Amino acid sequence: MSFASRAFALASALLLAACAARLTPPPVSPPPVTRPAIPPPVVPLTPPPPPNALAAGVALVPPAATIYDQWAERALRAFRTSCPVLMRRQDQSGLAQAQDWAPLCTEAATLAPEQAATFFRDRFDWVRVGDGKAFATGYYEPEIEGSRVPLPGYVPIYRLPNDLVRCTKQDGTTGRGRIDETGTCVLYFTRAEIEDGAVAGRGLELAWAKDPVDLFFLEIQGSGRIRMPDGSVMRVGYAGQNGREYVAIGRLLRERGILPPGGASMQSIKAWIRANPDQGRALMRENLSYIFFKELTGPGPLGALNVPVTPHGTVAADPKFVPLGAPIYLAVDRPEAYGLWVAQDTGGAIKGPNRFDTFWGAGPDATQIAGGMAANGVAWILLPKSAAARAVAHP
Repeated sequence: MSFASRAFALASALLLAACAARLTPPPVSPPPVTRPAIPPPVVPLTPPPPPNALAAGVALVPPAATIYDQWAERALRAFRTSCPVLMRRQDQSGLAQAQDWAPLCTEAATLAPEQAATFFRDRFDWVRVGDGKAFATGYYEPEIEGSRVPLPGYVPIYRLPNDLVRCTKQDGTTGRGRIDETGTCVLYFTRAEIEDGAVAGRGLELAWAKDPVDLFFLEIQGSGRIRMPDGSVMRVGYAGQNGREYVAIGRLLRERGILPPGGASMQSIKAWIRANPDQGRALMRENLSYIFFKELTGPGPLGALNVPVTPHGTVAADPKFVPLGAPIYLAVDRPEAYGLWVAQDTGGAIKGPNRFDTFWGAGPDATQIAGGMAANGVAWILLPKSAAARAVAHP
């Protein structure tokens, strides 16, 4: 059969099939059901934290009915120490200006101790930032074993590297970093990289610590004492931070069900790390933040104001929400932390309104109290009356 004949036969067959199809109509299927599209669930966005205290909102509150003399006297000493810096420091919180403090600092310099309680109650306006709900932890001045020279098994305690600078990264943000070989601002080395030798061999070793776990917690406290084999003591303080994220390892242990809620005290965290050395080392490295130290030769330890901090008188606070140098009243559920304090320090984990870290000094009692401190309550900031009036009137 030729190609044309095959084509004619095929066409005839298709025509007959089409006729047969018209004689027997196919069943009619129901039209497809069009369902409205189901929108994805709306996940509520967590609002960003306010940029400072003014944005969080400020309200006047009445002064505390009771201010014990011992609270007030400690706070007066700390306030006097802070005044020279307070009167020239740029305030990030928006609550006060340097000149607001001058009359109060002048008056504080002449007060007798027994006048302190009246001074704090009557000469300041007391304000609440946001809802005032406060959470306070504790820190102390630890003492660890160490050496001025390298010894087997000891780990270095580093000074601040000169290549850790403030620079502008490619994403436009400015912060701590380093300039790489191409001239680009990049993030500084992480804890793991530093521990693995990223800054070794540059003469940055200030001393050596016998126990890396003790050194880790010395970093968290920000200052402390190194006791040498001959019994001498080096006091060290915060010199700088690598600019990487601070991660609270106690929170990680709670989230992973390793430690119970409310059970992540410093003592229990240390005990778990020592009982699980490999996992403990990995856990500590999840905290990317690393602290560099300097030797302190005068009174100390020093806080963020570069003045000595006061045991049971100093709190660390977020300077975006509390003017550093301002008195703070904590009404919390831990009696040890209840009372008047002065904001003289900052901390990597102390962020946001009404978040505080209470300082307890050195020694076994300070270690015990600070390690287990977790206090809830309210916080009031004591401001110069002129500053409080502006803050409350802020739209």
